[in-house]
Amino acid sequence: MDLGQNRRGVDMGPSAVRYAGLQKQLEKLGHQVHDEGNVAVPNPEEEAAAGDKQRRLAVATACQNIYDIGQKCIARDEFAVFLGGDHSISIGSVASSTAAAAGPPESIGLIWVDAHSDFNTPQSSPSGNIHGMPVGVLTGDGAEQLLKVGYPGPKISPADVVQIGIRDLDSEERKRLIRSGLHVFTMRDVDELGLAKVAALALERLSHVSRIHVSLDMDGLDPAEAPGVGTPVPGGLTYREAHLLMEILGDSGRVCALDIVEINPILDDGNQTAELAVGLAASLLGQRIL
Repeated sequence: MDLGQNRRGVDMGPSAVRYAGLQKQLEKLGHQVHDEGNVAVPNPEEEAAAGDKQRRLAVATACQNIYDIGQKCIARDEFAVFLGGDHSISIGSVASSTAAAAGPPESIGLIWVDAHSDFNTPQSSPSGNIHGMPVGVLTGDGAEQLLKVGYPGPKISPADVVQIGIRDLDSEERKRLIRSGLHVFTMRDVDELGLAKVAALALERLSHVSRIHVSLDMDGLDPAEAPGVGTPVPGGLTYREAHLLMEILGDSGRVCALDIVEINPILDDGNQTAELAVGLAASLLGQRIL
């Protein structure tokens, strides 16, 4: 899906990740992998996505389909990997994880790895791009069509969301974030504390939840490591920091789902970003040096 923003190409991200060998890599780790295929999404040029209202409806419809597939995975007690597409897919994927949570000990936490907080609303966003709004929607503030995805209303409490790698915020979004109750580890925190400490603090912050959904935007990494993204921001996570984060989160034994989003093969260098995404998924799901 590339309806959440206006730069074409990110809709080819899932194909790039498949081409980079995600299934084969996970099978090498001993996992049984089933590919559910693609969710149908209209192109921005189609009438179904023409205009802001129609585009929001098209995103909501796609996210509802993502939610439905995620629910099937949960019913089979499977680990779900959602391939994007822009980050607006997480409105559906995270909702599918939280739908199974009926309170402690089944509460869900969300770790959002990204250069951006994606905490805008239609009123606060300078661009109006939906891929900058999914965390706002998931915590209960956004367009009506998007708030209804999966089930009406908020999908997760701000207190159950931890963000890592944040370094690019809109002015009104920053004000909303400060008031929100979300816990944010900016790149300054990563620089000062070190990634291992940040990862430990993130898991400690979510110590009350039994399951964690990890949403990985590849622009959370530095553009030198992941050039194939639509909204690159210098100064992100290094190759080794990103792998360490995934390994530590995987060691917790609590991660139940993963989003991999915002890969744009048109902007990439030899599918480098998709190959890195496959490696990070493998680190989360059990690959270790020893």
